[in-house]
Amino acid sequence: MKLTGMDESEKMNDSLLKLILLANVAATLYLVGLIWFVQLVHYPLFGHVGPNVFSAYETAHSIRTTIAVGPPMLIEALTTALLLLYRPANISFISALIGAVLLAVIWFSTWFLQVPQHTILASGFDPEAHHFLVVSNWLRTFAWSGRGGFVLSILPVKPPNSFVGRSGPLRRSGKASA
Repeated sequence: MKLTGMDESEKMNDSLLKLILLANVAATLYLVGLIWFVQLVHYPLFGHVGPNVFSAYETAHSIRTTIAVGPPMLIEALTTALLLLYRPANISFISALIGAVLLAVIWFSTWFLQVPQHTILASGFDPEAHHFLVVSNWLRTFAWSGRGGFVLSILPVKPPNSFVGRSGPLRRSGKASA
């Protein structure tokens, strides 16, 4: 992702590639934070919702969760696919493939492990379905955490030439500039 020595169309493609990469990183990191909240706080608290209201609670939960996770999951999936096809020079095909495999694990777990438990829970609280939901969700939690580390590792890191501090611009050496 280098701009010098490029013509205008190459600069536009480079800018688009940077946008794809940043959208992928942002969606993934948002979902990493969200899955840890779900795993440590949200799913365990399902057992504390009263049985008389649990079905309505689960239905509302599913609708609201879809709103919170649907768009970033789609952005993450689309940008992951694009990064498999159009990779910045610092990302090998194997690295991009590892990121895609982690995403496939997440989607598989979502559709074949968690969604069926939510379907059972929509009829009322079921301790076995709840337990399976909490335990099986660790797969997504670890897979998304792995993706989080992965996307951070593929970000091109170039330190700025200068930093701005409270006393004004600083050079990398830490001395104040004149």
